[in-house]
Amino acid sequence: MADTPPLEKTKGSAEWAQRKERGNMAALRLMTWIALHLGRRISRLVLLPIVAYFYAFSPSARAASRQYLARIPGQSSGALAVFKHLHAFAAVTLDRLFLLNGRMDLFDIRIQDVNNAVAVAVSGSGFLLMGAHMGSFECVRSIARDHPIQMVLLMYEENSRNIKQMLQAINPQAQQDIISLGQPGSMLMVKERLGEGALIGILGDRSLDDSGHVAVDFLGSTASFPLGPFRMAAMLRKPVYFMAGIYLGGNRYCTHIELVMDFSDPTLDRAQAPVQALQRYVQLIEAHCKAAPYNWFNFFDFWQTSRHDT
Repeated sequence: MADTPPLEKTKGSAEWAQRKERGNMAALRLMTWIALHLGRRISRLVLLPIVAYFYAFSPSARAASRQYLARIPGQSSGALAVFKHLHAFAAVTLDRLFLLNGRMDLFDIRIQDVNNAVAVAVSGSGFLLMGAHMGSFECVRSIARDHPIQMVLLMYEENSRNIKQMLQAINPQAQQDIISLGQPGSMLMVKERLGEGALIGILGDRSLDDSGHVAVDFLGSTASFPLGPFRMAAMLRKPVYFMAGIYLGGNRYCTHIELVMDFSDPTLDRAQAPVQALQRYVQLIEAHCKAAPYNWFNFFDFWQTSRHDT
C-alpha cells in the first residue's frame, strides 16, 4: 500500500445508501415471530426459500457477490458459492434476532483478543471499536453482556431510527445505547462517553458522505474507504481496535478484536496517522475475507468497476 494515498471524492461511493431495503417492518415482525415462536432450527429451514427468492430476483446482489468472491484466492465464485454467500448473510441476520432477544445460550461464541482489549475495557479505559459490514456485530456486542463494559453505537441518524424500530419489533425491553452522527453535540457526547470508559462501536467501511475518502488497495484493486472515523479517533486521541464477529457455520462465532492504532501515542505523525490506521484496518478486513469469505456483507459494487473498468 502507498504511504500517502490521495483523498478523492468518488461519485457512487455512497451507492449503498441510495438503494431501498427489500425488507420492511411487517416482514421483520413476521420473521421475528417465526424465529422466537418456532425456534432457531425451524426458522433456519425457512431461510432456504427466502434466500432462493433473493437469489432469483436480486441480480445486482448476485453480481456483487460473484465479483467479490472472484477476488478471493482459491475461492469459487460460481452459482453455488454465491448462494452460500447470500445464505450466510441471511443466517447471521436471523441469529441477530436471537442475540438481541438475549438467547446467548443458543450460540458458541469465542473471543480472539490478541491485544487484551477486553481487559483494557474492563479497567475503564474507553476506546473505539471499528467494525465493518462483515460477520455479526451483535456477536461482538455480546462481550458487554459478559463483562462490566459499556458499549455505545455511533451511527447515522437514519440507521439509528431503523435499529430502534427493529428493536421494538424484536424485543421492546431491549435497549441500545446509540449516538447519532451528524447531530449537534454528537462529538461532545462521544468524548464524554469515552471519558466514562465506554467503548464506541462504529462501522468504518461505508459513509453517507462522498468526500474525504481514500483509495486503498483491497483484494487486488483499489476501493474507496472513508477516512473520517480515523480522523475522529486521532482528534480524540484514543486507541482504535478492529472488531469482527465471524460466523463459522452452525451456531459458532468467533469475535476477533485487534489493535489498529493507539492515537494516544504522542510520537505519532498526526497528519499521516489516520491514513496509516485506515490502511491497517483494510488489511485486517482483507485477512478475514480471505479466511472466511462468506462473512463479507457489502452486496453492491464496492470497487465501482462499472465506473473504473469501462
